[in-house]
Amino acid sequence: MPAIPHLLPFLLSPFAMVYSGIVRLRNLLYDKEVFSVYEAPIPVICVGNLSVGGTGKTPQVEYLARLLQPRKIAILSRGYKRATKGFVLADAHSSATTLGDEPFQYTQSLPGVLVAVCEKRKVGIQQLLKRFPDLEVILLDDAFQHRAVKASKYLLLTDFNRLFTQDYLLPMGRLREPRTGSHRAQAVVVTKCPGEVSLEQQAFIRKQIQRYTSHGTPIFFSQIVYGAAVPVGLVKSLGKRLILVTGIANAHPLVQHLSRTGFELVRHFEWADHAAVTRERVEEVVAFYRTLQDPQVSILMTQKDAVKWQAPELESLWRELPVFYLPITNTFAPQEASFDATMSEWVLPPGSDFNS
Repeated sequence: MPAIPHLLPFLLSPFAMVYSGIVRLRNLLYDKEVFSVYEAPIPVICVGNLSVGGTGKTPQVEYLARLLQPRKIAILSRGYKRATKGFVLADAHSSATTLGDEPFQYTQSLPGVLVAVCEKRKVGIQQLLKRFPDLEVILLDDAFQHRAVKASKYLLLTDFNRLFTQDYLLPMGRLREPRTGSHRAQAVVVTKCPGEVSLEQQAFIRKQIQRYTSHGTPIFFSQIVYGAAVPVGLVKSLGKRLILVTGIANAHPLVQHLSRTGFELVRHFEWADHAAVTRERVEEVVAFYRTLQDPQVSILMTQKDAVKWQAPELESLWRELPVFYLPITNTFAPQEASFDATMSEWVLPPGSDFNS
């Protein structure tokens, strides 16, 4: 019986072969333009990956949006697990329910950037251009496999701890499409790198990735940087003992960071990625907090989780408690040409006419 987990990939391999054939045929039909493809009249940068699960798209999109300002920028996302349908433009009344957790996070982190959601990216782009004719750049969030739209540039992300070069197609592994799909990328970012990645390690990883990408595709290395905890409740002082709440793909790096920085983890409520934050779940966390009766205990979560806790129907349950989120950003290993310089070359200077 213990041997079954080791045999599972082999048992799933026929299904992976069928899936591979379907995906390869689909990509071929788009490459040959048998299926219609829409191309926008302004720069569109697609940020995505080959795998399911978290590769750090949200902090990467935020980094890119900040880098490209003061251009007029819009972020267009599918709006995963939102309660609405069709095109929705974020406004003062938006929430994680109407937009999805990650797009709503963009509205809080990037107040000068337009945020919209739409299942059909072509429709979403057309709606944005119709409403904002002076728009200069659109960032497509998680649309690498959305072939019905042809982006100007593709930025492919891959997790340092699970490179696409070492992964397999669904259902054997986590890849949405074959590794060769990376040839569509104009740049690759290896995300979630540890603090120090030696030049030898970088060279080894580059060699692996370059087996699949187009010749000359630049490869960058980034790591997560955790900011100071931000209070969302009325209590402003973070305790050293924490109740951690996460609904993300991989909470292990966050747990490691908290341990390294001297925090004690009292309990971890670890929910699935994009998990719904219900009244019952919040009440469970709050009830556990109250049983401790310890002024040194705080409730900490990611910003992605915090946007869902801020739903009006939930705020009264925790508003007076020490509730915080930990913001994250990206930083890049130095190299020539730098990531920032490469991205700036992908778009025109602010105020330029794309069609001139």
